[in-house]
Amino acid sequence: MPVEAPVKPQSAPSRNLDRSRERYPNYKVIVLDDDFNTIQHVQKCLLKYIPNMNPTLAYELTMQVHHQGQAIVWVGPQEPAELYHTQLKREGLTMAPLEPAN
Repeated sequence: MPVEAPVKPQSAPSRNLDRSRERYPNYKVIVLDDDFNTIQHVQKCLLKYIPNMNPTLAYELTMQVHHQGQAIVWVGPQEPAELYHTQLKREGLTMAPLEPAN
């Protein structure tokens, strides 16, 4: 019987672990001022639909909309941004188009 030489262990092919992962962009949900939504309605909608919103912040953002014409009310991943944008729009708020956050 022929004698076989021992098999040397082989290392696995090297993988490029230095790849950087690209993150998905965040999107801004922006409420615009209009002539028909009341301050109370805007504040109520922000409290109802925007996560982690509190009455003080909702009031401050509503006043920013009223006095400055717009306010960024939420920034985050595209899918929840689309949901919050749609929910606020369905309540009658005037919304800017979703735009990527820089």
